[in-house]
Amino acid sequence: MDFSTRYVALGDSFTEGVGDDDPSRPNGVRGWADRVAEQLGAEDPGFGYANLAIRGRKLRQIMAEQVDAAVELNPTLVTIYAGANDILRPKIDIDDLLAEYDTGIRKLAATGATVVLFTGFDARGSKVFSTMRGRTAIYNELVRGIAGDHGALLVDYWRFNEYYDWGMWAQDRMHMSAAGHANMAKRVLTVLEHDHSIEVPPMTPVPELNRAEALRANARWVREFAGPWVVRRVTGKSSGDGLEPKYAQLTRP
Repeated sequence: MDFSTRYVALGDSFTEGVGDDDPSRPNGVRGWADRVAEQLGAEDPGFGYANLAIRGRKLRQIMAEQVDAAVELNPTLVTIYAGANDILRPKIDIDDLLAEYDTGIRKLAATGATVVLFTGFDARGSKVFSTMRGRTAIYNELVRGIAGDHGALLVDYWRFNEYYDWGMWAQDRMHMSAAGHANMAKRVLTVLEHDHSIEVPPMTPVPELNRAEALRANARWVREFAGPWVVRRVTGKSSGDGLEPKYAQLTRP
């Protein structure tokens, strides 16, 4: 099919849709990008959508594996979020990393597509991830500069206060829930100035826990989610190992 409008989504688990489970879809997830594509293509018979994002990918991997592939699809719209998995590493040269990001964004912008970037989330509500606030703030300022230099649009995740509600997050506390993904789709469509009919699904209530219950819940989280995440990092493995992009070629959403 010859698509006249071509949306290509790039990135890691954030864009792949992890946390928004849907067994009927490739890789078993839906996510905000799928929801955005559904809205953009609802009344556009020439609309095509590709999602090249794979969970666990770091910024340089995304630049190497996804940017040229996106350019080959001749996109009219590109969304990309990369770097969150790098920020969580023990050591990182943010300036050097974002110089490579700038090169990738320049290449995407040269296609003439509308390019949409994201700032990172302010995780001040998390005792674990709040330790990365300083890194994320520096990353965000560099991303703002890159967006300005290349005429890209910016989805300012850092300022989205609704994500301080734990109902916006999946049980792993690392990825958005279905409600979080739906809300992000609305945010992206607002930046694109596109009408939508998205309704955020009800959030799973987060119970109030006493001290003993909180300790047990945290221990369970470490055992089921944080522990395996650390083991993968130490052993050089990734949750995305063996996975292919959800939609490597343009398709109807």
